Formats: sequence, structure tokens, C-alpha cells
Amino acid sequence: MKETDPKSPDKSMIKWISPAWLEAHRNDAGLIIIDCRQNTHAYFTDHIPGAIHLHESLLRLHVGRIPVRWIPAELAQVLFRTLGLEQDNPIVVYSECRSKNSSALIAGDGLEASFVAYSLVRFGCRRVMILDGGLGQWRNEGRPRAQDFGETLPSGFTVEMPIDLFIAYEECVRIKDHPNVVLLDTRPTGVYEGSGPWRKPGHIPGAVNLPATDLMDANNTTRLKPEGEIRSILSDRGITPEKTIICSCGTGRIATSVFLILKWYLGYTDVVMFEGGFTEWVSHAENITVTGNLPR
Repeated sequence: MKETDPKSPDKSMIKWISPAWLEAHRNDAGLIIIDCRQNTHAYFTDHIPGAIHLHESLLRLHVGRIPVRWIPAELAQVLFRTLGLEQDNPIVVYSECRSKNSSALIAGDGLEASFVAYSLVRFGCRRVMILDGGLGQWRNEGRPRAQDFGETLPSGFTVEMPIDLFIAYEECVRIKDHPNVVLLDTRPTGVYEGSGPWRKPGHIPGAVNLPATDLMDANNTTRLKPEGEIRSILSDRGITPEKTIICSCGTGRIATSVFLILKWYLGYTDVVMFEGGFTEWVSHAENITVTGNLPR
């Protein structure tokens, strides 16, 4: 990844940037850096200079029978205005994954950044960048860190929700078994096969398993694998650009990583999120599930 050329098409709402690019641009006018690690104390310990903190849990709540819905637009607008976000200002998000040598403060899995980035775009942000490699890569390269807290200034953000990012439960049910549609379950393989915490084990009938971490560096789940390797993995599973791809997981969180990669890293034109995922599927008592490693 070149320092001067963030990865993805020029008009993309999501780009991946290197630590070198961010260090060169972190003082650009209007740029906001968001640390979205799960443990707020990790932010207190050290962060990229100027970064503010956003905990991913602020973006979802219990609505109806589903405990992990995205917050309503009016709440997102209050949150984004409080953070000082603007639709067209550049926003960089980063997280960090825990490794065997890392501090116990790092409690997350590294996928917080993709979840937050997706949520920003979902509510109308148009220039979102993900730090490839996260804070771990930034730190490994010896780049500056700080303990001074970033400052937020209120904004006039107005939520505008794109209509082509996600589908509702009814639409997923209607199209998931069409021959040109691939329903992806991006949870870990063991959970897909039946070890999860839901009242019914397994996966949605017809769902193909592609763990989100398969597309990330084995030692750093905030860092993308090389593009050629990603394309090979997808091709081997029949996840090709001419198909309609539905990205799902347990609650919609993990699936954001694969969704962003397909839509804005590789440029797939027909890819959507099923945000309710397996949680919404099993909330309908009549729905069956499948255990084991086969889709059906």
C-alpha cells in the first residue's frame, strides 16, 4: 500500500490507509481520528495523538425482540454531533487486536474498526478510512503515541442513510436461496457448525461459512491479507463478483469486516449486509437451523 494512495477507488466511502499515510496527514484540517478499542483504559494508556475515543456499544441497543439493533437515526445524529463529525470530513478509525505478547488492556478482537467504520457510513459519513494494521502496526513502526485526550467540538451533522447497504429479514428470506445469491456466515467455523450461545445451534440453512479472520493477517486481525490472497480465498468458496452476496454473522458485527472488503476494497457491486444475522433468524421460533460444516 503506497503512502500517497489509500487502497480503494477514488470515489469510495471507505479506504484503507497505512500508518505512514496517517502520520503524514494526521494534522490535516478537519480530519478526525477515532480510537474504537473496546477497553477505554487502553485509550487512557496510549493512543494516536489527537485521537478521540468511541466505544462501539454506543451504536447499538435492544429494540423489540432483538438485543443488538443499530441505534435509531435520531440517536445517531445526537452522537455524531457530539463527537464533532461532519459528513464530508475525513474520519480515520482504528482498533487493536490482542496477541500473546500484548497488554491485558487490549481486550478486543480487532474487528471494532470495521464495525465502527460501517456504522459511520450507515448513518451518512462519506469519507471514512481504516488504519490497516491498527494501533499495533502503528506502535511496531515506532510512530508517536500520546496520553493527552483528543478534543471534540459540536457539529451540525445530519443523518442520511444510504439505502443500498443492508437488507431486512424479510428480504433475506426472500432471496437467500436464489441460485445467484450467496449467503455468507462470517462467524468462526466452530460457531457456524454449532458451538454458539444461541438457543438453536448452527447456521441459517444455505449459509456458506467464511470466517472474517480468514481475510486478515493471522498475527494481526486489523491488517488485510494481500489482495491476491483475498481474491483466491473468495474464489475458492464461490464468492465471485457477478453474484449477489449477503454478509451475515451472529449480530451483524463481524460481518461488517467482510462486507467492507467486498464492497470497497475489491469493488463488488452487489453486496449487502443482513444486520440481524443469526440472532434475528433464531428469534423466529419456526425457523430451523443446520449444524455441521455443510450449508444444508
